[in-house]
Amino acid sequence: MKKITTRLATMDDIDQLADMFDAYRQFYELAPDLALSRQFIYDRMLGSESVLIVAEDEAGAPAGFCQLYPSFCSLAAAPIYALYDLYVRPEARKLGAGRALLLAAEAHALRNGALRLDLTTAKTNLAAQSLYTALGWQRDDIFYAYSKTLAA
Repeated sequence: MKKITTRLATMDDIDQLADMFDAYRQFYELAPDLALSRQFIYDRMLGSESVLIVAEDEAGAPAGFCQLYPSFCSLAAAPIYALYDLYVRPEARKLGAGRALLLAAEAHALRNGALRLDLTTAKTNLAAQSLYTALGWQRDDIFYAYSKTLAA
């Protein structure tokens, strides 16, 4: 079994992150757009608007990534993170990359004083849901999530 390690991404990781982010978007049935994906990742990193964590195998090949967005919970009056993006390359699945990324995200959030991590996933993404449950995440059965598209 290949050993998976995680680390915070740097600007040197832009190209490999863009490739994985584009694949992540395609997983959610969006058209491929590597230029858009690269620009989005670049802008988030340049403006320190998100935290990107990369997973690599023992040879240093990219296995996956997750992206956290800092936010706040006003009811608890505390910082939180939204784990919005989590992607593991198909060839790296079942190697522990998803688990490693989630644990690295948790450790980062704790180091930075966050009260909680939040995420959403597709109802059909059963493999991810199983991993979340195994790591102690609890599905919210009380609140409904709503969104409104403001621009196309």
